[in-house]
Amino acid sequence: MTEPRLIAARRSPVMPRGGAFAGLALHELAAPVIAAVLKDAGIALDQVDELILSNALGAGGNPARLAALAAGLPERVAGLSIDRQCAGGLDAIGIAAALVASGQARVVLAGGVESYSRRPLRLAQAPGQTPQPYDRPPFTPWPDRDPDMTDAAAALADRLGISAARQQAWAVRSHALARASAQPEIVPVAGQDRDGFTRTLTPALAARAPRLAGSVNAATTAVEADGAAFALVVAPDIAAKARRSLRIRACATLGAAPEEPGLAPVAAIRRVLDRTGLAPDALEQIELMEAYAVQALACMDACALPEKRVNPGGGALARGHPIGASGAILVARLFHGLQHGPGLAAIAAAGGIGSALVLQV
Repeated sequence: MTEPRLIAARRSPVMPRGGAFAGLALHELAAPVIAAVLKDAGIALDQVDELILSNALGAGGNPARLAALAAGLPERVAGLSIDRQCAGGLDAIGIAAALVASGQARVVLAGGVESYSRRPLRLAQAPGQTPQPYDRPPFTPWPDRDPDMTDAAAALADRLGISAARQQAWAVRSHALARASAQPEIVPVAGQDRDGFTRTLTPALAARAPRLAGSVNAATTAVEADGAAFALVVAPDIAAKARRSLRIRACATLGAAPEEPGLAPVAAIRRVLDRTGLAPDALEQIELMEAYAVQALACMDACALPEKRVNPGGGALARGHPIGASGAILVARLFHGLQHGPGLAAIAAAGGIGSALVLQV
């Protein structure tokens, strides 16, 4: 088996729903990021074998194909669109690694793009009934095990005793670190070169944010957002010529209890650490999704992840959550942040799904 390497990764700024990217179609968000990734890697358009793109909220129609054509990739690059909700951007990179490892491809672009601003209106149809609008599809066949994500986060906080104050402190930390840190992975798009939601968040402001459910409030919940992120996964001989090359040591996606999606990454994190023989303390940097503060804290606690190495440049609470792109954003952050050792990216998804990946300098 060929060991896949990651030689470039970039992302757009993340903009809140209805903000600076509201007028951009998915392929318009994706194309400049793809171009920057290829430029960083010194890879020509005609060297790309495949493009794998995660998208959760679009109208179907294989947006990966649109992105490939808009980015100027050869027409033979068919494009593969996947939907694993929040985990999809990370899983796209895992699929790319598997294609390269098996010898089916040598150069694969992988990541995700999401536009909350341009998401289609959805209607459910049943025989003899008027179509009814709905916000999200079911994630399990059992309504009693398919909670609203915010309600699930509140229930998790209550069960684990993670207080509102601790959640708010994590949100304040996320914004502070994001404001203080460079974001070298960002590609300017539509005149924007920084995340649009990051702000000065004080403990008092975090405490006064509108309550959403239980101990979860608007400050401890990532905002709906637009954004794109991609990575380039290649065979080792191609990576040998690159300016920067990281080993993809392990990837895992596992299901867990659907009513507690926030804890789903725990099994995936443990799986990749076991496969690599790494202890949590050996990780130089950890990029952990912050769809909710309680979700990040619960996973950090359960896996004994060292807090000082988790999201050192802030997380999704300070950026926003462009669902299909969020996992790839974590990988882009990790790619640019690692200097000496291994790093971990992990994310939870609706329905009780968790994904994790280990990169090694």
